[in-house]
Amino acid sequence: MGANPLVVERLVPARGSGILCLQGPLTMENVMLFQSAVRREENADTVIFDLSQVPFIDSAGLGSLVSAYVSRQKAGRKVALTGVNERIMKLFKITRVEGLFLIFRTIDAAVDALSNAAQA
Repeated sequence: MGANPLVVERLVPARGSGILCLQGPLTMENVMLFQSAVRREENADTVIFDLSQVPFIDSAGLGSLVSAYVSRQKAGRKVALTGVNERIMKLFKITRVEGLFLIFRTIDAAVDALSNAAQA
């Protein structure tokens, strides 16, 4: 693993959502760790990835995020992102994947919006 490892912390689920806080870069060196964490959330209606502590994502990391989106969408489930910095948002726009994800500023905003949508 590289000098900046990825740490994935699972927060207590909130109203049907699995919340994973990532700390460190999401790169080729650590996508297996990320994918394992995603698989553990397979029963959650929505998985929220908090990226506020992720400085950058490489192409392998981006691919793993898109893969998580695709597999969850096929199962009728959602992916939401929070804390996306300018560098990562620029990557999303350049690669034209920003429209795939529900993106919120904070975890609380995501949980509130998703639970209100579920009640509607």
